[in-house]
Amino acid sequence: MILLTHGYFIAEDEKEQQIMKPYPPLGLLYVSAYLKENNFDNTIFDSTFSSKNKLHVFLLDNQPKIVALYVNIITKLNVLAIIKFIKSQETLKHTKIILGGPDLTYNIDNYLNNSADFLVIGEGEQTMLELVKCLYKNEKQGQREKKKEDKLKEINGIAFRKNGKIIQTAARQKLKDLSELPLPNRAGIEMQKYLDVWKKRHGKNTISVSTQRGCPYTCKWCSTAVYGQSYRRRPAKKVVEELQLLRNEYHPDSIWFVDDVFSVSHKWIKEFHAEVVKKNVIIPFECITRAERLNEEILQLLKEAGCFRIWIGAESGSQRIIDKMDRRVDVNVVRETIQKANEIGIETGTFIMVGYPSETEEDIYETIHHLKVANPSQFTITVAYPIKGTSLYTEMEKDFKEELDWQISTDREIDFKRKYKRKYYDFAVRKIVNEVNYHKEILKGKDKKITKVIKLKTKSILASVLMKISK
Repeated sequence: MILLTHGYFIAEDEKEQQIMKPYPPLGLLYVSAYLKENNFDNTIFDSTFSSKNKLHVFLLDNQPKIVALYVNIITKLNVLAIIKFIKSQETLKHTKIILGGPDLTYNIDNYLNNSADFLVIGEGEQTMLELVKCLYKNEKQGQREKKKEDKLKEINGIAFRKNGKIIQTAARQKLKDLSELPLPNRAGIEMQKYLDVWKKRHGKNTISVSTQRGCPYTCKWCSTAVYGQSYRRRPAKKVVEELQLLRNEYHPDSIWFVDDVFSVSHKWIKEFHAEVVKKNVIIPFECITRAERLNEEILQLLKEAGCFRIWIGAESGSQRIIDKMDRRVDVNVVRETIQKANEIGIETGTFIMVGYPSETEEDIYETIHHLKVANPSQFTITVAYPIKGTSLYTEMEKDFKEELDWQISTDREIDFKRKYKRKYYDFAVRKIVNEVNYHKEILKGKDKKITKVIKLKTKSILASVLMKISK
């Protein structure tokens, strides 16, 4: 048996339980479909709504020949625990553990030192297929190890350990034509669980869809460990065919396009618009993009194609910080674009990051001003942290406050020397959230709720005081 899993258990994540917006492991579903298309049957253990204990029982009952785990910052610690469990079981001693995902590229030695057998570095479909073929090849026992090692070295995009030495093969070339990929194996998991959870908590459900890989931009805090700084797109016709299948099979209320910059190509957007209109597959959707890749024509086409919400990133309201991030965007363009989307009836969202290196209180207040003026329908906010392999990590590594134990920590816990103490930025988050929501309430005029206004303003003032105290 080839078993694919990802080690994410939503029952362990209090914040995610509160938000309750889980999505299926799309990357794993693509790998599964690719293996199936090439005659390698496989089973997916979707851990999202399961538990470690159930996974352990499944492993012991089925004794898979290969266990392939997707690993990122969120799942890292669980994946290490799963590896440890497999290696501790006598009945699983012949099981080969293969890891894939964004956290591997710059942690090859760490994962191999923690008992992973093979790492798939970069895009996984082709590499995984070649690796599985090699591991399953039926050779004579006396020649097996020597031949297998030679064959492994011919597989691009993997790393493994042999006689104590780490062997990393040549990098895998990225798949140029994404139309070669089969549709993700959604039938391999219980999709209905995701749809039901969304419907129960939010009144409507959604399905995630990928139309592109890679991002051509150079934001310093963003990881490109898997798909690289590239831009490759599935044909619009193929994407619309997928939407047709999803509508017929699952009847989703909406679609979430997971792409980094959905409108990076205006030509593609026009083709997509034409296809969904021609085939009458207009399903409400939301997407992420950049302000400078939107104009009035593209906004209108997106709306006609079904877009009900656009997430437009800037990460800060301070142009100085935006430039330090290498975002290559004008904050005024971001504001104007959010306003234009609002005006034509598309909801807007934006992402905010505080605590970026050298960020001052003045920068934070510029962000508050930015959110008030732009007035997005909603926004998310996080405190900056460096991901290994990014420019931000490289720049700030000398200023890390302490060396963490890799086996029991993640990049999210890395703290570095900032303008103010770390606690300051937690209070800054409170300040931004309450002050901006206070402003939104005021804009309602006579429809505003006085008690809510007072509560939000009080929290905003208190956060300001705590910011000053914690400097």
